[in-house]
Amino acid sequence: MTPTNPTAAPSDATPATDTPVVELRGAGKAYGNVRALHGVDLAVHPGKVTCVLGDNGAGKSTLIKIISGLHQHTEGEFLVDGAPVRFTTPREALDAGIATVYQDLATVPLMPVWRNFFLGSEMTKGPWPIRRLDIEKMKRTADAELRNMGIVLDDLEQPIGTLSGGQRQCVAIARAVYFGARVLILDEPTAALGVKQSGVVLKYIAAARDRGLGVIFITHNPHHAYMVGDHFSVLRLGTMELSAARDQVTLEELTNHMAGGTELAALKHELAQVRGVDVDELPEEKDLTAPAAAAKDGAA
Repeated sequence: MTPTNPTAAPSDATPATDTPVVELRGAGKAYGNVRALHGVDLAVHPGKVTCVLGDNGAGKSTLIKIISGLHQHTEGEFLVDGAPVRFTTPREALDAGIATVYQDLATVPLMPVWRNFFLGSEMTKGPWPIRRLDIEKMKRTADAELRNMGIVLDDLEQPIGTLSGGQRQCVAIARAVYFGARVLILDEPTAALGVKQSGVVLKYIAAARDRGLGVIFITHNPHHAYMVGDHFSVLRLGTMELSAARDQVTLEELTNHMAGGTELAALKHELAQVRGVDVDELPEEKDLTAPAAAAKDGAA
């Protein structure tokens, strides 16, 4: 697979509707006395990429589990197409068009690409009870769907484990699109990839957006998020620290929020006493809180 134009900036080719496909209003999740998520607002529109950023323990995994139907929220509202829902299983989320691509990709490395594409949803032919796999149809369909996403593989019989990490991510994305996903949740798809393969994945995130899907892009990397994102949400210790559209926040501001810049700014005086630390390069606390306040005012 030879990618061209590794990344693409967000465009207005697919207009967003007024009603989000998926929306969280003041959502939260508590495990006993431990509150993992609290007061989170999130809206995912078709044809838009919503980036969710945060450090380890920020609540990103809990957020994914609520939307994908693995766990239920314990506070707030969860809406799909404007109607309140409470999924009890991931299958219910899939039936509603919400697909999740996890970091482990749920693939079998030694199976061919086409078998992994239809894993768990194989096409069959012939009368019952002697139905058998329709191998040729699955191969043709897998090849056509991968090509529709711009993914060209010379041999669909090769084990998927022989593909690069970026290629496997792209196959998983194409599979979710084929099986009717309207919202695609990507769990840190570029975390274990090099620069070139990360560019490949970002290209296909943009392709999914251009096909009208709402994409939730979970990532640690603000640079990757800013390449394809339309809206940015930064989680910190289970709460929403920043929620801003692309035109309301710069890459530098996003990076500072992601890196805990507010805490560093608050400690600027103390850090000034440490030899070798250039505090002049640190932002002021008011400069970091201003974008978040402006985003909230704009949303109101």
